[in-house]
Parts: sequence; C-alpha cells; structure tokens
Amino acid sequence: MNTRPHVIVGLSGGVDSAVAACLLSRQGYRVTGLNIRVLDDPDHEPALAPSPLRVSDLPEFEFPTFTFNLSGRFRHEVMGYFHEAYLAGRTPNPCMVCNKAIKWFGLFEAVNLLDADFVATGHYARTSLVDGRHRLYKGVDPQKDQSYFLWMLGRHEISKTLFPLGEHTKPEVREMARSFGVLAAEKKESQEICFVPHDDYCGYLESALPGLAERVADGEIVDVSGRVVGQHRGYPFYTIGQRRGLGISTGEPSYVTEIDAIHNRIYVGPKQALECHALRAEGLNWIGIDPPVDPVEASAKIRYRDRESRCIIRPQDDGSAIVSFAEPKSAVAAGQAVVFYRGDELLGGGTITGILKTSQP
Repeated sequence: MNTRPHVIVGLSGGVDSAVAACLLSRQGYRVTGLNIRVLDDPDHEPALAPSPLRVSDLPEFEFPTFTFNLSGRFRHEVMGYFHEAYLAGRTPNPCMVCNKAIKWFGLFEAVNLLDADFVATGHYARTSLVDGRHRLYKGVDPQKDQSYFLWMLGRHEISKTLFPLGEHTKPEVREMARSFGVLAAEKKESQEICFVPHDDYCGYLESALPGLAERVADGEIVDVSGRVVGQHRGYPFYTIGQRRGLGISTGEPSYVTEIDAIHNRIYVGPKQALECHALRAEGLNWIGIDPPVDPVEASAKIRYRDRESRCIIRPQDDGSAIVSFAEPKSAVAAGQAVVFYRGDELLGGGTITGILKTSQP
C-alpha cells in the first residue's frame, strides 16, 4: 500500500503550477496533475480523462496527469457572470470567480474520484494551522502575492489546500524551474483574461452579445453639475476611473465616476470626484475570524494591485458590511472585491455593491 499523501495539483501549463508539482513530488507527496479545460466543447459531460501532459523532461518528475473538461460550467459560472456584471454597470473579476467555481470545484471533484488527500496550486499564498483554525496568508513575495484572489475559498477548502510557492519569490521559482527541467521554465506570464482575445473586453462583449452595441449606443455623458457634455457608445464599454476614449472636451481631465445602466448614462468628473470614504460590501466570506457582529479594525484592498488602507468594517443587519477608510480611496468600482487583512493574514472579503462618498459613523 502506498502510504505517501496523495495530492491533486492544478496544472495550467505555466511555470508556477509546474514547479509546485515538482516541489511536492520532491517533498514526498504522490502527485497527480490535473489540467482543467474551460474553452473546449461545452456540451461534453465533465469527466476525467488521461492526459499526455508532462511538466518536466526529468524522469524524477514523471507522474500521471488528467484533463477535466469544465467548459460548460465555465461558460455559465464565469463567462455568464462576466456578461451580467457589465450589463449591470459593474466591473467584474472573472479570475476570482473562476478560482472558486471552477478551479477548486474541479480539484475537489478529482480528489473524490481519485481518492486523494489534498489539492495544490501554483498560487503565491500560504496557509497555517493556528489556534485550531486553518488560516490563509499572503505569499512572501509582495510582487506576486495572490491571496487577494482567494478570499472566496471556504475554510474546509483551505484546510485541504497546499500552496508550495507561498514561501518563495518569483525569481526563486524561475531558478527552480530550470533545475527541475520544467518545460515551461522560460514561458512568459499572461495577464489577460483567458476568454477575452487580446484583452479587448469591448470587442469581446460586442461579439459575445450580438446586437449589444446597437442597443446601448448614443447614451448621455453627464458631468458633476448634471450637464450633458457628450454622447457615448454604450455604458458596458466603460469602467470606473477611465479617462481615455471619452470623446469629450471639458477644459480639464475627466474621468468616469459613475455608470448608470438603467438609463444608459455615464457620469464624468475631475480626479477628486473619484474619491470615496466608504463602500458597501455583500456576499461576505470570513476565513481568519468568525462572522463579526461588532466593528472590526483591519486593512483592505479594493483591487489586486491596490495599496492596503486602514479601515473599519461595520457589519449590517442584512449581512452586508459598511467599510469606512481612514483615507479616501479612488476609483472604487462596484463588482470588484474588497479584501480584508490583519498583517499578513487574510481575514475575509466581499463584493463591492455600493460607493459612499462620506464615512459612516
């Protein structure tokens, strides 16, 4: 009987996941690779299938790999969410939703089917068991920390997840990739959304939602005084904080400050009009603490590359929270995530649903 712990490693085809698999193999785990397919034929039933995928040219790192076609679920859970968010005037974060609904879903399905013990990915994050609770922490490399995208994970998922890269920097991972004979050692990172060609989300929406451009064309652009200052091509094609491509002249730089999906209207104003002191968050998920009933002091990020800011989280009776910042935040967008930290530990997060210009008492 093989007594080594069995781990299912999500393989994306990139260097990070490949190194994660090799590291775990060298640490004594029995590794099985899983490549989740999301852009294949969506009509095929989700099923594990053996794959010839290899991560290294060294015999030491030969292990079984499978593919798992979740394209149908991906279209519904991720692409559908992406469409709905833009049509509602929000700014979606599809990679964040994909982690919960597709990647970890698929990994744990494979755990059940292949009788494994753990799942693992190449994310730069860390976990630790402290005071009887499995906790989630930032990766040690501040340039690569990806904990922001993981706030939606449940405590059970975290307790069964390994992040072998969390203690390493990206340069260290590149060097390990070369020493492990990883085939993708020199592969460049992609920052694009996988289903949006050339990162052109406007062109993607036009092709994915036929007739959209015609339905939303010629909406009003309104300034902070309520004056109509121009026409736009349709509210889904704009984002909060956008400056370029507005086609207006107001005598000073203008930024999109609000999107009104109901009236097909966008509002613009000077940069200071983007500032807010508080926001409302819903769909909260708590990892590091139990769901609070009293105000909590923490720090927060409102986007992946945001600088953390001190805040107070005030739970509301309806399950939402009002998050007030010590200093104003700029270009807060409904649909993005607000993620809470205490030091390196991720406490939880939620989806931004409202922007408040003044702090709450």
